Amino acid sequence: MIPFEQFLLAHLPEPPARLLEVGCGQGELTTSLAVARYDIVGIDPVAPTGEFFRRLRLEDLEESGEPYDAIVAGSALHHVRDLEAGLDKIVRLLRPDGLLVLDEFAWDRMDEPTLAWLAEQSRALAAAEGREPAGSLEQLRADWKAEHLGLHGYEAMRAALDERFAELAFEWVPYLHRSLGGAPTAVLEQALVDGGSIQPLGFRYAGRPLPTAS
Repeated sequence: MIPFEQFLLAHLPEPPARLLEVGCGQGELTTSLAVARYDIVGIDPVAPTGEFFRRLRLEDLEESGEPYDAIVAGSALHHVRDLEAGLDKIVRLLRPDGLLVLDEFAWDRMDEPTLAWLAEQSRALAAAEGREPAGSLEQLRADWKAEHLGLHGYEAMRAALDERFAELAFEWVPYLHRSLGGAPTAVLEQALVDGGSIQPLGFRYAGRPLPTAS
């Protein structure tokens, strides 16, 4: 599986393009792109302090000033309270030929085989760490639905994107390893996804605003 940063760099314009990262978290990607000489700012309510960061939500970002060449959002879009308004704002913040690049989570694609694998891996990880194992499969199913209640699913995100952007690139990728021990689990998850045994719950997307969206 190609790391997201590699996917991103394959589509970004050359530095010093002006970038915005929405939902930058602790700022690792923003910092990496700043080191690569991009003119970037990362926004998040819990963003670090520093010249490249602002502690605010997309909804609160002012639209005045020079437009962005590209906007990046990692696991942020499904959290935006008003999806339609959020994407409309992204279109306004971008240059007409700008770029939106997403690393996203299609939580609603969870099916029974994938849930069963998640339960198995969660039990193994708990045992390795000396913790109490997770509950039954039924409890995990209920917890999954409760944890993601109110978050946008894949179909809603896809429909909203297609109304505003022309797709340049798209790929499904494994996602669950991010909370299941990282790289070693990623190899197994990728193999099971490739074999059709479980669903990929992550996707990457790159697109440009449609002329009618601006």
